[in-house]
Amino acid sequence: MYDAQEPTGDAGEVGEEFLSGLISAFGVTGSVSRNLLDDGDTIELAVEGDDVGMLIGPRGQTLSAIQELTRTVAQRKVAEGQPRIVVDVAGYRKDRREALERFTRDVAAQVVASGVVRVLEPMPPADRKVVHDTVNSIDGVSTSSEGEEPRRRVVIQPTDAG
Repeated sequence: MYDAQEPTGDAGEVGEEFLSGLISAFGVTGSVSRNLLDDGDTIELAVEGDDVGMLIGPRGQTLSAIQELTRTVAQRKVAEGQPRIVVDVAGYRKDRREALERFTRDVAAQVVASGVVRVLEPMPPADRKVVHDTVNSIDGVSTSSEGEEPRRRVVIQPTDAG
């Protein structure tokens, strides 16, 4: 169905077409919309519909796999220099990002108040990025990552009040 030999088209279009076919193969009724995110270099393919929860899976694992498949197909089918693709289902990533930002702000406040380092549970790279970005906007704390995939985790530590 997809010819990896001929890079043509636009990543969003290829990703949307692949994702629509995948949803149909799962037997799920849903639609895919394409949005350019604020960074200008990321296309979000958003899936909405009834019973799309099965596309998320436990802790978003099925969604992560679907995103990787969609990205791989798009990268093989289009020319270099195309925007990055992010797949979201029923707003799961947005809701998760907001919950993770709230959690991170709470933990950072505890670290600032106590001066005690906190090591978070292992998390995927996208979630670690949310934690790092959130902490970067908070005075008095900084982050680092430790460990190896898939057990890589974020450490939130107090910064010296210079």
